[in-house]
Amino acid sequence: MPRRTFMSAKIHGATLTSLNLDYEGSISVDTALLDAVGILPYEMIDVLNLDNGERLTTYAIPGNPGEICLNGAAAHKGKPGQKVILVTYLELEPEEIPAHKPRVIRVDAANRPEAAH
Repeated sequence: MPRRTFMSAKIHGATLTSLNLDYEGSISVDTALLDAVGILPYEMIDVLNLDNGERLTTYAIPGNPGEICLNGAAAHKGKPGQKVILVTYLELEPEEIPAHKPRVIRVDAANRPEAAH
């Protein structure tokens, strides 16, 4: 059986805090949030905009506390205050699939992790 692709990490319900058209590209994400779900700097990430349906693939870079900033061309895909989901993926061998558990956090309006439900 071939390798299959699964969700690795997700930051759910983050709020876009800013846009920066003059940057070369990417999304700046609060470093604590990246660490909480194991997303590394420059790792490929999908950005799913809950407010306008836009979807894009870029890479994550470490940001300031509370920051979720679309940079470069990606800045055209959202507005501050909109909610997004940030997702990364990984490939697994068939024998790795049963033990796989993605790392998921939900965040509040200030992009702080919410308490577990």
